[in-house]
This record gives sequence, C-alpha cells and structure tokens, in this order.
Amino acid sequence: MALSQSLQQKLLQKLSPQQIQLMKLLQVPTANLEERIKEELEENPALELDEEKHEDGADDLKDEFSDSADTEFDDKDGSENDYGDVDVSEYVRDGDDDVADYKLRDDNYPEDDDKKQLPFKTEISFYQVLLDQLGLLKLDDKERKIAEQIVGSIDEDGYLRRETSAIVDDLAFRQNISTTEAEVESIIQLIQRFEPPGVAARDLQECLLLQLQRQKNEGKEVDTAMMAIKKYFDEFTKKHYEKIQRGLGIDEDQLKEVMQQIVRLNPKPGGTIGGITKAESYVVPDFFIFNNAGKLEITLNSRNAPELRISEGYRDMMKEYDRGAKKDKRQKEAVLFIKQKIDAAKWFIDAIKQRQHTLISTMTAIMNHQYEFFLTGDETNLRPMILKDIAEKTGLDISTVSRVANSKFVQTEFGTYRLKFFFSESLSTDSGEEVSTREVKKILSDLIEAESKKRPLSDERLTELLQEKGYNIARRTVAKYREQLNIPVARLRKEL
Repeated sequence: MALSQSLQQKLLQKLSPQQIQLMKLLQVPTANLEERIKEELEENPALELDEEKHEDGADDLKDEFSDSADTEFDDKDGSENDYGDVDVSEYVRDGDDDVADYKLRDDNYPEDDDKKQLPFKTEISFYQVLLDQLGLLKLDDKERKIAEQIVGSIDEDGYLRRETSAIVDDLAFRQNISTTEAEVESIIQLIQRFEPPGVAARDLQECLLLQLQRQKNEGKEVDTAMMAIKKYFDEFTKKHYEKIQRGLGIDEDQLKEVMQQIVRLNPKPGGTIGGITKAESYVVPDFFIFNNAGKLEITLNSRNAPELRISEGYRDMMKEYDRGAKKDKRQKEAVLFIKQKIDAAKWFIDAIKQRQHTLISTMTAIMNHQYEFFLTGDETNLRPMILKDIAEKTGLDISTVSRVANSKFVQTEFGTYRLKFFFSESLSTDSGEEVSTREVKKILSDLIEAESKKRPLSDERLTELLQEKGYNIARRTVAKYREQLNIPVARLRKEL
C-alpha cells in the first residue's frame, strides 16, 4: 500500500489545562484543600499566601488580568524564538507600582476562629501496645524475632489471619531463621495472653473462647458458654437458640444467661486500642447552614477562601525589566519565565475562585430543593432529587455536580451530612404523589426499631405496614432497602 499525505479539518473537544485543574480542585474536600494549596505554593514561586488582612475597597477586587492568560508564544514551552522585546505592560499598572492583588475572601466569610489545624489523635498504636507487652516476656533472641514476626502479622482487628506454616516460611526466607510450627505455635499461645483478651486469635470462635477462658481463670462460671461456642458456634451465629438449648440441656433462663455472657465479649479486640491516624477520619464541613428566625442562611467554610496573591519579588522583577533601557537575551529569558509563572499563578487563583462559585451555587440549589429538611431535620421531609435536577438549576454539567456531591459535607443544626445523602430516587404513593426513597427507608428503619425483638417483623409484614401507610412498594424492594440500611433479616434480629 502506497504512503500518502492529506490535509483534513476536524472539530475536536479538548479540555484545557485550566479546566482540568478546576475539575481536580472541585474534587478536593476542604480537609485536603490546604495541602493542595501548599503543593501549588511550592511548585510556583510566583504564588504566595497573603498573611496580612487587606482593607482594599471593592475596586481592588477587580481582576485586571482576565485577558492575560491568552498571551501567545511561538514555542510550546512559552518562549519566543527571536527573543524580541517582551511586552510587560499588562503586568505593570500605570501610576502604581503594584500588580493587582487577588483577594479571594470578603467580609461575608466566617472567621476561622483559632486558625486551627486539622485534629489528629495522639495515641499509641495497637502494634506498639503489643510490642510493649512483648518486652515483658523473657525470650532469647530467636524467640523474640519469632514473636515480633507474629505481632507484625496481627491485623487491626486483633486477629492473626496468617497460617502458622506461612509464618515459618516468612522467618526462613526473610530473616534466615529456622524454626518449626510447634515452636511458633507455642509463642502464639504466649501472645494470646496479652491484653486485650482475644488478641492473636485465628477466627471469631477462637477469639470468643480466649476471652471466656480469661474469665474462667478469674473465677467466673462460664463453662456452659464455652461449651456453646465450642459445639454450637454455627447455631449461635445463625441464632438457632432452640437447637443450642436442646443440645446443652438447659432451660430458657439459663440460655439467656449464657447468651448474655457471650454477647458481652468483644469480637474485635484490636479495634478498641490505638489505630492508624488519618486526617480523612475527621469530617471538616465545606458548608454551614443556619436557621436565622425561620430563614436559612448558607456560608462557605473559610478554609475554602485562602488569600492568595502574586509574589512581590516577581512584581519587582517585572518592574525592573520595564524600567531598564538595555535588555539582553538573558533578561528576556528570565522575564518570559516570570510571565509563565505569573500566568500559572493567576490560573490557579481563578480556579480557586471558580471552585468557590461552583460550591456555593450547588449547595444553594440543594438547600432550596430540600428546604423543609434543613428547617426541621426530619428525613421524611426529604424530596426526591437527582443530579440532573441540581444541574438544571445551576446550569452546571451533571458530572460537575457529581464531583461536588461525592466529596463535600454540610454542617446543619441536626448534624453533618455528605451532600450525596440528599440525592435519592422517587417512589409513588397510592395517591400518585412522588416521595423520596430516603423517606421510605426512614420509615422502614423506624418500624424495625420499634418492633419486638422477641418477635421481629418479617419482610412480608414490613411490606404490609408500608402499604398501609400508602407506599406502593414490593417485598423485594423492602428487602433491598433493608440491606442498604445494613439491617439483618428477622431471624438474626431476634433476641431472647
């Protein structure tokens, strides 16, 4: 096949670097926005944080460089081939020595009272707790290394889910320690005596037995409970209490006492001590909604409005170049570099401003749509709402609304909610009215909470009760909603 050349005209849609930057900033929650700004400050020396409080008038807030991002260069890297005269007039104002500042926060933003940092737990990790107890044992060097390997294999819940043979192999290949399964098992039994009770168990059954054995050593009567876990563990997990009662040959009162002893045990012994500290474990709200005498008011978290500006050092460089008469090649290259950095800084500041506008417009639309809920806090007042509804109200794309809803939180008088919480499908009632599925789930949850735990309601009975309230719903839909609420079936909700 012969090679040939041809000219073609095509229309393509491509995202500009600024649009990509804005989309990434929209996805960043408030808790991580400060870190993202720090990264930009480190990468771009032309951008700096304005620590001082400005008292400029409204005219000073005007962006005088809205067209500066359109500066064109011949090369892709932004440099000019012939290093001709570089026009810096748009970067220097007449009659003033300063390039315009960008102030992103006005008097309407709430003050960040104590400029507080994100909270972090200051606690000892679960792994360190075990190592501290390990230091109290009298072990030789080999046994200590084996014990440290075992402790390092225990997960955050306190379970040793790695096979003994695998631990032997790890010691042989990674630490060149030759040992046997019996030797490893003997050290595992030592570690199982550590606090909290149940640590280093291989499964839930062993974990419960270890805790019961600890209570037995303390003089408590738990023999029947231990027998129930050893012989009837499967029946216990499925709540087949009648089979347990018949197998143990005990009456109903004794069964209740045994079950109370078991349910008081901790199924995750490692979950109560230490843990990995993460900033994401703390929710920092992006919005605040207040009820001011029956009128809702919304404010944006002040962390979303950093005061950024162009570096004064870079301004001085531009002014020195503009004043100088002789401009050599090296100076022109430096000025081109400065212009690139200033443009990048302005793009970032514009992206932050656009982020603020998008956040507040999206949240305002959500607040207006779910006005009754924000007034009362009653989940039954939630209206059906999908991404398309908010996109139509704000004029934004559905994907943009989705980015905002998936990673942002709002603090109200009734708690802090993820924006995604307010989105739900609709369900028709007998009267033809459309209600939110969130409302149905709330009623379903209330019905299950009010049921008798000795005779919990089946899915069929729950369906009948919802239909009596006017909700046209099928049994399989009730089962689906119950699973979404993490509520088990009726048999597993039964209590003695």
